[in-house]
Amino acid sequence: MTPQYPITVPAISVTQPLGTFYVVSLPARVLLDTTYSDRLRAKRSADGETYELEGSQRGLLIPRLRDIGAYIAGEESTFPNSIILAPNFDPETGEPIEEDNENARNLRWHVDEVRTSGVANGVSYTLTIPTNAALAPIIDGQHRLFGFNFCDKPERLDTELVCSLFLDLPKPFQAFLFATINSNQKPVDKSQTFELFGYNIEKEPSGNWSPDKLAVYFARKLNSESDSPLCRKVLVAAENDFALTRAQAKAQGRWMVSMATVVEGISRLFSQNTKRDRTILLSYKSGERNREVLARAAAGDKSPLRELYLQLNDKVIYAAVKNFLIAAQELFWSKCKPDSFICKTVGVQALFDVLLAISKEGFATKTFSVDFFTKKLAPAAEINFGNERFKNASGSGRLLIKNCIFVKAGLESEKIENLKEQQRKEIDDAISA
Repeated sequence: MTPQYPITVPAISVTQPLGTFYVVSLPARVLLDTTYSDRLRAKRSADGETYELEGSQRGLLIPRLRDIGAYIAGEESTFPNSIILAPNFDPETGEPIEEDNENARNLRWHVDEVRTSGVANGVSYTLTIPTNAALAPIIDGQHRLFGFNFCDKPERLDTELVCSLFLDLPKPFQAFLFATINSNQKPVDKSQTFELFGYNIEKEPSGNWSPDKLAVYFARKLNSESDSPLCRKVLVAAENDFALTRAQAKAQGRWMVSMATVVEGISRLFSQNTKRDRTILLSYKSGERNREVLARAAAGDKSPLRELYLQLNDKVIYAAVKNFLIAAQELFWSKCKPDSFICKTVGVQALFDVLLAISKEGFATKTFSVDFFTKKLAPAAEINFGNERFKNASGSGRLLIKNCIFVKAGLESEKIENLKEQQRKEIDDAISA
């Protein structure tokens, strides 16, 4: 039976030290539609009932997959272990599907909160998969899943499989999970895993770090330093606003933001294409790998702090990010309630958009002080980000917050002037509310 999309199923929220993930049960045929692996990929054939394999290592894996297929055909086959997925990544580029993508809601897997009597806290969850597009990379369990391609009983495609979903999990953490899960299993060598993903931060000179790797390092520092506005506020969790206001966070009077939001916001300051940069660096042997090669191989990158990154001025970049966040804390976060939209995913994303714009001037004038950022942002401090007009949690909510700050702070004036009349009206109404 061909699955009908969108598909919505119950989900269980699980919070552990790494972050929040969701446990769901999905038929194998749905997973074969909607998941992929960097190492092996299943593609639906023209008849819609069978699947073909694609991927650089398929020759090495086929004997194992045949064994698994035979096991699946057995009368007592079972897979109690969870298949681990990290939905919302483009299989072609490896980049996250941003919430400000025009069709994001029609593409992104999302978890919704459901008010339900008879459950803990009166809240349950559902997962929605909007489309059959393969947008969920497999962190662990690819052999179990793709073994269904080699089962001679088509009805076994309806087998329910347990899945653990880390929505929008940054690539470095996908690699960390893969390495950790497989380090004690003979078929996968840990050093090979790290070489494949290239995220062994602690064991590699910082001069070799790709932009996303450096951004992860900064995000960790921001989450751990006591004087950071994001101290203990960065969570590797789903990109859903309700996850930022869990009962525990509310009880402590604080808000949370996902690691993905922070990493992506920071990395854009010095890379317009993190996958490209990562691929270029990994094409060199470890002893020859350094950021200087990007100055030649990716010379057209126009991100505002690219030169600082290439010159290994990481301290300056970090100071710029941290000082901007301190200004944001003083002007916005310290004056609002934890459920204000400036504290939610869309608000923090919008602030990083603003930082991207301001950084151009900061680099040109060689100043990234708290005072510099405070003066730039101060006119926007009067905006009421608790206003329901900012309620839209999609990309348009993020865009509205960003544009309101741009207007009040006098940033990107040319872009603002070119907005449609309806967009300008929405900005004016939000500012004056």
